[in-house]
Amino acid sequence: MRKLMLAGLAGLAAGYFFDPQSGARRRNTTRDRVAAFFRRGAREAERRARYAEGVAHGVAHRAQSATEKVTGGAERSYDDATLRAKVESEIFRAPDAPKDRVSVNTANGIVYLRGQLERQEEIESLVAAARRVEGVQDVRNLLHQPGAPAPGA
Repeated sequence: MRKLMLAGLAGLAAGYFFDPQSGARRRNTTRDRVAAFFRRGAREAERRARYAEGVAHGVAHRAQSATEKVTGGAERSYDDATLRAKVESEIFRAPDAPKDRVSVNTANGIVYLRGQLERQEEIESLVAAARRVEGVQDVRNLLHQPGAPAPGA
């Protein structure tokens, strides 16, 4: 009985898909719908994979952040141009800063301050401000007062 029903269904399907008037259209429509079903499934699987990747990235970021809080966090390293800009923005922040009398250079994370300032307190203040900038490995103070020789000269 089962075989007879399967044979009958196969006959109906064959008649439906191989009908001389509409069979080609029905086959093409069915093929397109099946392909669309699998494309939707692939897109959904890709979307879920991207979501899982984002969740994993967030968990890793939170874990790294928590580790940095516990260990004190390692300082970021900057390229020399960025580090120079960071130091300049910090030490020349005040409106009366000696922008025209001090030059800032960086090489491998080391900041070189060159120039001539009137007071020793100004020199010490600039050097201290430069040392506080994140990413600065060391500060080489080549600042001097008028009439005094430049350090290292």
